[in-house]
Amino acid sequence: MDSRQLKAFVAVFEERNITGAARRLHLSQPALSGTIKSLEDLLGTQLFTRQARGVAVTEDARILYPQARRILSQTDSMTHQFRHGPHALRIEIGVEADISGRDIAAFMRAAREVVPTLFVSLLEGCDGDARLATEDERCEDELFLPLSVDPYVLAMPEGSGAGTALPWIVCPNHPTHQRLLPFYGEAANTPAAHAGSLRLALALTAAGAGMCVAPESLARSQAGVEIRPIDGLEMSRRIGLCYAVQSLDKSAVATLVERFRDRPLQAWHAT
Repeated sequence: MDSRQLKAFVAVFEERNITGAARRLHLSQPALSGTIKSLEDLLGTQLFTRQARGVAVTEDARILYPQARRILSQTDSMTHQFRHGPHALRIEIGVEADISGRDIAAFMRAAREVVPTLFVSLLEGCDGDARLATEDERCEDELFLPLSVDPYVLAMPEGSGAGTALPWIVCPNHPTHQRLLPFYGEAANTPAAHAGSLRLALALTAAGAGMCVAPESLARSQAGVEIRPIDGLEMSRRIGLCYAVQSLDKSAVATLVERFRDRPLQAWHAT
């Protein structure tokens, strides 16, 4: 089995069409069909069945596809490294708004540890080859690789007394809002303010508008806020890399994902 056969297989699998795959690979249709047939003979199984329009994939093809993508990505990574030198692995990482600076720094330290030659460009928001985001922010067509766990805490204005009763600052559009309603109780009906993000909720808390529930890493990065554990509520979020399968074609993404996948889940914010 060689990379030529795997590239042919991946192209047909993704295009679901011999003509489209041949055009994508700059091959003739007979040559592509012959390559697929040689791979099927080697594996001893049928990978595609012809239909009136295009081809259908078999169950064995579905099993082979992620493995083929991984092998091709690793091959591309090695080729790129030896052709262009040790400093050629570049990746663009989008950072979502509610990721704290502490988590960004922890990610960068870990990325340099597992891939010392990695050159990272950080971008704002939903952009880049992959995104540093929470699992709740994963898009339907993305995979999620968890990297750290971040517990939620109670955030109050600095100097608030232990028994101080403050109104809630809530984030109605945030994925955690519905889960927090039982904890808020009747007070959810009369909040002090609405915030469009957890970061903005913490800014309102620092301004003395009320109190909120927020991830510990984010709360610790907000001046003017003190945090306390939440009695009767155990909730956390997972922070990690969101990436599309197609992005694994880039050697830097494939290498970073592969190296991180072998590491245990770490609570970076605790270090």
